[in-house]
Amino acid sequence: MAKIFEEVELFDPISLEEMDKVKLMNRTDTKYWFHIKELHRLLEMVKADYFILNMHNEVALPYETVYYDTDVNSMFIAHHNGKLNRYKIRRRSYVSSGISFLEVKFKSNKGRTIKKRISSDFEERRFNEAEDTFIHGITPFTVESLRPSLINNFSRITLVNRNFKERCTIDFNLTFKSDNHQVALNNLVIVEIKADGCSSESSLARALRDQRIKSSGFSKYCIGRTVTDYSLKRNAFKDKVRKIEKTINTTGLYNN
Repeated sequence: MAKIFEEVELFDPISLEEMDKVKLMNRTDTKYWFHIKELHRLLEMVKADYFILNMHNEVALPYETVYYDTDVNSMFIAHHNGKLNRYKIRRRSYVSSGISFLEVKFKSNKGRTIKKRISSDFEERRFNEAEDTFIHGITPFTVESLRPSLINNFSRITLVNRNFKERCTIDFNLTFKSDNHQVALNNLVIVEIKADGCSSESSLARALRDQRIKSSGFSKYCIGRTVTDYSLKRNAFKDKVRKIEKTINTTGLYNN
């Protein structure tokens, strides 16, 4: 980790206000995941092409997310079964800033991710009237049908391409908690390139390719539910969890 933080100090900083130029609420997402030992070299390769989000002299910022689902796990099952035009509903807290949002992510059958959000009180798990209207207006779900189903914590480094057409997030220190079961994915890094066009031309995508790291989908919600709730139907994620175990040199994430 020390080498990583030495490397991020070489990036030019960008503020949260400046980063708002690259909100990308309607975008394509490309994800990669790998062992954290690869991250130092990756950052070294792209430091000239990106700004790094800096808040109060912090660049590895803590996040906390609460996901919601129905009693029959409708959103998890939709993803598990490969259904297109699917939803995720979550509260996300940007811990360092004290800012929180209620967010709805919609994955379209065209491969686009459309995110809409409103300000929220992260400490409140129940939905207020404005949140009820928001969810009812853009999803097929009612707030009465939703319950907290997973808590996810992680640290994030955010990079912004100097052309302001691409944002990249680098997540690590992932932990998942469902009821009384908690799992940490130590040494795993998830990189997501978010762009309104083709991410394959980005500097970060080229650097990942040069390191022979291939893109591979990763849903924090689905993986988190899979490794913390053994009662769920989860065969579609079994191979991915096994690969994660191999990548981070651990066992027992997928128990029958």
